[in-house]
Amino acid sequence: QVQLVESGGGLVQAGGSLRLSCAASGRTFSSYYMGWFRQAPGKEREFVARISWSSGSTSYADSVKGRFTISRDNAKNTVYLQMNSLKPEDTAVYYCAAAGSGRWVFGSPGRMEYWGKGTLATVSS
Repeated sequence: QVQLVESGGGLVQAGGSLRLSCAASGRTFSSYYMGWFRQAPGKEREFVARISWSSGSTSYADSVKGRFTISRDNAKNTVYLQMNSLKPEDTAVYYCAAAGSGRWVFGSPGRMEYWGKGTLATVSS
């Protein structure tokens, strides 16, 4: 069965950095895109970033461009999210997701096929 397991969340001060990891197993993801969503308290889940397993092409939400970097290690079946210059408004549960490329067009969480359970990142001011 497919599993996406996130790790790397924690508490950091504003301006600091965190690196999230998502280890994928249970199927071949070579034709898929992998990515990250986040959900802050009282808010809807929102798209953060995604990457193509095959080409490595990336896309980011405007709110994180220039601060976050998504990458992947195909040999380890792992996707990373390097988060720099963190702000208190980045505080959220971060979820790893996987789906075919066409499902990422609008960045809608409802279109994702697989989800991890999430990891909490808290940024203090």
